[in-house]
Parts: sequence; C-alpha cells; structure tokens
Amino acid sequence: MMELTATEERFALAETFTISRGSKMQAHVVTAHLRGGGVTGRGECVPYARNGEAVPDVLAAIRALPSGLDRAALQEAMPAGAARNAVDCAMWDHAARRAGCRVWQLAGLAAPKPCVTAFTLSLASPEQMRAAAMRHAHRPLLKIKLGTEADMPRLEAVRQGAPDARIIVDANEGWSAAVYAELAPHLKRLGVALVEQPLPAGRDEALAEIERPVPVCADESCHDRASLPRLAGRYDMINVKLDKTGGLTEALALAGEAREAGFMVMVGCMVGSSLGMAPAVLAAQGAQLVDLDGPLLLAEDRPNPLRYDGGGVHPPDRALWG
Repeated sequence: MMELTATEERFALAETFTISRGSKMQAHVVTAHLRGGGVTGRGECVPYARNGEAVPDVLAAIRALPSGLDRAALQEAMPAGAARNAVDCAMWDHAARRAGCRVWQLAGLAAPKPCVTAFTLSLASPEQMRAAAMRHAHRPLLKIKLGTEADMPRLEAVRQGAPDARIIVDANEGWSAAVYAELAPHLKRLGVALVEQPLPAGRDEALAEIERPVPVCADESCHDRASLPRLAGRYDMINVKLDKTGGLTEALALAGEAREAGFMVMVGCMVGSSLGMAPAVLAAQGAQLVDLDGPLLLAEDRPNPLRYDGGGVHPPDRALWG
C-alpha cells in the first residue's frame, strides 16, 4: 500500500532576492513524500503566484489525488505545474529506491555529469549590482535580473564589475517591444549571451518581427510540449523548469521535442532547495545553458545537499534524491 503525503517547508535566503515582480526573503516549498515497500521517495516544488499557484492549493491538490496512480496516470490526473512536479519527482525517487538503482538508469539516460550553472544577481541599483558582480566575477556564468525601463545603467554596471564573465539577462516579462528593441544592440555590444523572456507571455508576437542580435529564450511563454508550436520564429531557446513542466517526466519529453523542433535548451529553476534541483540536474544533461543555482541563494539547505564547485553542480547523492 502506497501513502502520499505533502508538507510545506521554508528556507531562509542568504540575502533578499529581487526580480521585476517583487522581492522575497525565503523559499516557500511543498515537499511530497511517497511511502511504500519500506522506502520513501521525495519531490519538491515551488508554487508560483505568477502561474496562479499558492502553497495551500498545491497541498490540497496533492492530498486529493487518488491512491494507486503510476507516473503515466499522474500526467493525466494533474495539469502541468508545481503540484504534479513534486509528486512526479517523488515517484521517480521511490521507484529508484525500490529497484536499488538510480533514476537516470530507470529513465534510460547516460550517467549524469556536473553542469556549469549560472549564478543569479537580483535586481538592485546599478551600484549594488556592480558590487555584486565584483563579488561573483570569478564565476563563469552570471545571470542578471532586469525588467525595468531603466536597465541600461544596471547592465553596464554588471559588465564593469565582471568584465570577463559570461552574462545572461532575465527580464521576467518586464520590457515592452520598444524597450527591447532599444536595448538589443547594447546586449550584443556588452557580450550578453542570452536574453530571457523580454516581453510578456501572450504578448510576445513582436519578437517574430524584431531583430534578435542575441538569442532569446522563452521562460514564462513555455511550460510544456503544448507550448512549442507558438514559439517558432519568436524564440531561439526554451527554459525547461520542472515546476512548469509538472515534473521530470514531462521535462525530459519537452527538452527532446524542443531539440527536434530546432530550439536550443536551457534548464532553470525556481528558488528552492537541493531536493528541488536534484531532478533538474538530469534534465540539464546536454543543455546549452544551465541555471540551477537555487541552493546557492539559501542561508541553509537540506541535509546531503547538492555539491557545487569549479566544475559546476554535481548530480545528487542517493541520500538526497534519485
């Protein structure tokens, strides 16, 4: 007999994290626990208000699931989103523990390797962002949060603070088509490797007409495989996040189908713990860009956390997940 439960947990951040939509000082997550056969599988999700999600609703949705579902049935029983992510990843973890193997083996994947990951600098004044860039200039890839009409000084400041780092920019839907068109040549001039979601999802058709001097990545505009057809001609890359896809099952399928459609692939995350990032490390294998720095933003992580070093983020140990 299998038992599925869900709990909420909070992890304090090392410092305030700010994007164009607001600030947060903690990661508020939901953890699913699937027990049976003498083992427990776990999965974590981060409900996101932008996607119409809240912790109480996610807890209720998980607790309302009928017993006896397998992963295939779960894809039909719940829509893509945070709740399904936690359960799907708990199912993968539980299956691997019962089988005495690793999730990557169950999924028919090659053994995972470390991935170089971006480190995110949150939105702040140009002076604060320059200082943050200087502190993290040793990192190979910086992701900077922008998304206002006064972003040019911030972009210049980060480049001054980290002259040699590779930079990607995330506007979080905060620009208009006019602002993006004005900034685009400067993104190229300053060596920006990618701009993520410059225009609001659902109002991004202008990207098909505007020159894109650096690759443009769909984040809020891309949730699962059903999103792909409308992205053609507007985006060059998609950001696969398990909290959008509804788990590792759909994340792997989305990444594969996106590549077949000619998109580059980025694998990203919400601000969560190592448990939430662990399945994403498998999805990130072979991705052109990886942004799995959530645990690096925490004041304290879970036991047996993911390991980060000069080689990037390493695959999880069995004690954590998978």
